[in-house]
Amino acid sequence: MHTTPAQIILASQSPRRKALLEQVGIDFTVHVADVDESVLPNERADLYIERVAKQKAQVIADIYPDSIIIAADTTVCLGQDIFAKPLDFADACRMWQAMSDTQHQVKTCIVLQQGDQQYHQIITTQVTFKKLNHHEMQKYWETGEPQDKAGGYAIQGRAAAWVKHIQGSYSNVVGLPLFETLQLLEKFQATS
Repeated sequence: MHTTPAQIILASQSPRRKALLEQVGIDFTVHVADVDESVLPNERADLYIERVAKQKAQVIADIYPDSIIIAADTTVCLGQDIFAKPLDFADACRMWQAMSDTQHQVKTCIVLQQGDQQYHQIITTQVTFKKLNHHEMQKYWETGEPQDKAGGYAIQGRAAAWVKHIQGSYSNVVGLPLFETLQLLEKFQATS
């Protein structure tokens, strides 16, 4: 007897995650999970992204228990400091100055869930910025690109010019580590 493959749902409104899945030929639909993405007091980056990604997956799995849900949460951090989406230009400058001429981490927790079965993985990519000056930061802010990005930058956009070195998954920095996502997806498809 041949079974129909489970529908795949991306629990994200991120156009970058959508484009990455399309890039590798995944057939999916989008259903946005509305969860509070606030960082809890003294919450470490790994625990924060795991909590939020698991909440996103669970919200959509409760609605579509037979579908395979892909959820993710990405953050930028330097040491214990979590750099979320910038509140304004001053907040973006604070983050960029901290990341200037140094290495920071981009962390994504990906969660795949079908019913009660859930797999998750945290991927970390090391990114090193060149030394930034105020003029560069001002020009970049004025493009509008940084406003809705963790850490206030898009590696696939104009901020690519700031990146001296990357160690790890490029797609992770964009918002979804493709290799690891596909590996987790294979676990579900092997059991269905």
